[in-house]
This record gives sequence, C-alpha cells and structure tokens, in this order.
Amino acid sequence: MRDILRESAIGQWLRFFGGKRFCRYPDELSSFSFPTEYAYRTPPGTDSTNHIATKALERTDGGRFESDIDSEEKSSTDTVINWYSEDDPENPHNWSFPKKMWISILIMAYTISVYIGSSLYTSSESDVASIFGVSTTAAALGLSLYVLGYGIGPLLFAPLSEIPAIGRNPLYTYTYIVFVALCVATALVDNFAGLLVLRFLLGFFGSPCLANAGASYGDFFGPKEMPYVIALWGGGATLSPALGPLVAGFAVQAEGWRWSSWELLWLTGPTLLVVLLSLPETSSDAILLRRAKRLRELTGRSDLKSASEIKQVQMSPRQIVFDALVKPWEINLLDPSMLFTTIYTALTYGLYYSFFESFPPVYSDIYNFDLGELGIAFLSVLVGLFIGLALYCGYFYYIADPKMAKMDSIPPEARLWPGLIGSFLIPTGLFIFAWTARRTIHWIVSLVGISISMCGVFIIVQCMFIYLPFSYPQYAGSLFAANGFARSTFAAAAILFAGPLFSRLGVAGGVSLLGGLTILCIFGIYGMYFWGAALRRRSRFALS
Repeated sequence: MRDILRESAIGQWLRFFGGKRFCRYPDELSSFSFPTEYAYRTPPGTDSTNHIATKALERTDGGRFESDIDSEEKSSTDTVINWYSEDDPENPHNWSFPKKMWISILIMAYTISVYIGSSLYTSSESDVASIFGVSTTAAALGLSLYVLGYGIGPLLFAPLSEIPAIGRNPLYTYTYIVFVALCVATALVDNFAGLLVLRFLLGFFGSPCLANAGASYGDFFGPKEMPYVIALWGGGATLSPALGPLVAGFAVQAEGWRWSSWELLWLTGPTLLVVLLSLPETSSDAILLRRAKRLRELTGRSDLKSASEIKQVQMSPRQIVFDALVKPWEINLLDPSMLFTTIYTALTYGLYYSFFESFPPVYSDIYNFDLGELGIAFLSVLVGLFIGLALYCGYFYYIADPKMAKMDSIPPEARLWPGLIGSFLIPTGLFIFAWTARRTIHWIVSLVGISISMCGVFIIVQCMFIYLPFSYPQYAGSLFAANGFARSTFAAAAILFAGPLFSRLGVAGGVSLLGGLTILCIFGIYGMYFWGAALRRRSRFALS
C-alpha cells in the first residue's frame, strides 16, 4: 500500500518539499524499464531501449538534460502518454480489490462526516433560538444554510475536478482542512449572524464529497459494480442526516448547544488525518498528466503529453466554462426527462429534510418525547433506508444483472424499474404518518409510515442517480452538480417553510399536501420509463 501514501496529500507534500527524493514513482527509479516510444532519444547507433533508465538524470555542465542540447533529435509531433501496459498498477481500474474497498470506505466515511453535520445542529435549534433571542424559523436557518451551501459548492467543485491539472484529491483534502477549521470556529462563535455564516461555509466546503464522490467511484469501478457502489454510498449519505439528532440529542440536552459542533469536530478531525494519509488520486486523466510531466522532466522531450493536455489545447476557455456550467442547465430546461429527474429528486430531498421540522411537533408535543428520545425516533429513517438498500441491490443482483447480460444495448430507462414501485411507497408512507400521528394511536404506527416513505425515497433517488450518467455520459459530472444544486436548494427552502406549513395546516394537513405532490410524480416516472428513450432520440444533446 506504499503507492497509496505516495498518491495521498501527505505523500505529494513530501515529494514537493523534499525535492522529489521521497515517495518516488517507479519510473523515477534507475531500475525501471521504459516502453521504447517514451525513451530518451539517443544518437544513431546507441541502444535506446533502456537508455532513459541510466541517462535520463545525467546533466551537462550547463545544468540541462543532454536531450535539451540537440532539439533536432526531438519529434515535431506529440507522443501521447498512456498506461505502460494493460495491467499497469497505476491505472485505477487495475487496483487490487482491497485497495478499492479501502478507498471506497474512506470516501464514504468522509461523506458521512459531512452530511451528519447538517442535522447535528437540529438538536441545538431550541437553545439557539432562546439564547440569541430569535424565532424558531430563524434558528432553523442554521440547518437550511448548511444544506444550501453543499448544494452551491458542487457548481464550482464538480467542474474543477474534471480539470486534470487539479484532479479530485486536492479538492477533497484542502476543502476538508477548511471544513475542520470551521468546526472549531462554529463551536466558539458568540453571535447569531456569525453562526449562520459559518454554517453556510461548512456546507460549502464540505460539498466536494457530494460533487465528486460518484465520479471518484466511477474512476476505479466498472459499470457492472457501479449500481451497488452508488447505492451503498448514497445510503450512507442519506442515512447520516438521520443519525445527527440521535448522536447530538442527549449530549446537547446535557451540555448545551455548542456540543453539536464539538461532536462534528471530533468526528471530522480523525477522518481528515486518515484522508491526508491514505486517499490517493483516482482520476485517470490527472494520473496520466502527472506521468507526462515526469517523463518530460526525465527525458527533456517536450513532445510527451497526456491526451487531456492535447484536448485542452483544442478547447477554448469559453467552451470549457460553457460545457461545465451552462450546458447542464440547458439540458435540464430542454429535455423533459432530465427536468423531471431534477424536480423529483428535489421534491424527495425536500420531503426528507422537512421531517426535521415535523418530528418535534409530533413526538415532542403529542407523544412527550424529550430531546434524546426525539433523536431515537429518527431510527425509523434508518430502518427504511436499510430495507430500501436491500430491495434495490437485490433487484439488480437477482433480476436486472442477469437480464441485462443478455441485452446488446441497455437503455437508461431499464434502470428505472425499481422506481416504478418506489414511487408508490413515498405517498403511502407519508399518508400513514400524517393520519396516525395522534394521541389515540401508538407512536410506532406513524414511525412505520416514515420507514415506508424513506424506503421509497432511497429507491427513487438511486434510480435518478443511475439514470443521469447513462443518459448523457459526456455531461454526467455537471448534470449531477446541477441536480444537487436543485435538490439542496429546495431542501433548504423546505426546512424554512415546513415549520409555518405545519403550524397553519397541522402536521396531518401539511404532510398530506406534500404526499399529494408525490402522487403527481408517479405519472412522471412512468412517463420516463415508457417514453424516455423516444424523448432522448429527439434531443440534440444526445448527439452533441
């Protein structure tokens, strides 16, 4: 696992400050045998096969490589740097299974540590309102702005991660360092405005896990494994906000509102240390770009370039910005299927976060739960997610994979089938929760409704996540960012309007209204399943 340390942030820092004496790559060692096409170009009659291994680092008195002296020896055309062989260990798809699993678990731990930070705050809302003298709706801004922050962040970080000169790892590590520092500031802040600003910044700098994690998994897993990997990662991302009230409830009740921020620091601090030590770069383009730079330095050959460097030269900055920031919104507005995926995921995300505002009036006011017991009630979300995860993965393993293996071409709509069932679970669970949350009915019944609804939410979100990259693979990263922004923005708004909504209509009326909206979405997902392919064939984006 030495290569993991070399590719980690700490390994790259050691290389930079140590003059590349530490954490060397195999092709920087004298014993390495280079492919002939990358070798140092020697005068006629000289064996060039392994000449680079012994001569690449020899310099003339002028301090230049020998190849710098005679530029006529260099080719005028570019030589594309690629993997050294089919089983090149630096190719992410060739990594060992234990290495892939370690990186997968680490990215998930990073994601969970950020997502749980959104809802840890909910246990502190009542104290924040009383201490700073603000309304409960104003206090809820601490949750709302955090969610909004990690919706806005991907609009910047997702396109940046696709630039090979940056890659994915620096965005993870440097923003996470800022995130951990902000945890300390949030725990110590003594005014309400500062608290809100810090909560927004926490969400913003924590958002690379939302923006880039799916792309990172795609860097080293194949299409057959991706439904399961995304399901597990998505399950962790969806589960962690539900754990926040449970983790912070009893502590805040005993120690005060700042305790939720200290708990976030205790969770993210050790995770950051492990990330710095053992999270490698996963982007093939970024890895090959670094290789091309090393080989140019070793050989003095300016014609050695990665494919991404050659492609970048051919694209104007305006085109790069347009494809990254404008194109996904253009697709969303002009392609009905994409527009519906954005609306549906935004609605389900808003429903999920509205539970953080509907639980207190139900379980604290009706069933007299204290703050710690209120956190335990969120375990119903956990149950629903586990059931949804089992059903979703079971469908792909036992039904979809054998069926798709026999198909020459798999349409994206084939992956929507679980959503045809899941779309009915969401309103069913919501109506059960809305109509049974009363003193005359035991609290367990309403929690069963929450579990059913969350099972449906998980299945629908996973179907939307897997539908996006297969519909427009060339814009997958930016489409995810646009989708994430839409759902986070609606969720941030839902947190604020849920309280007044439930106050005016009651929990039964407010939740029933939201359940009615999800019934309308049933028609939309069935329309996508049966007519999505025809709509996509008419789309100019599928051909661009």
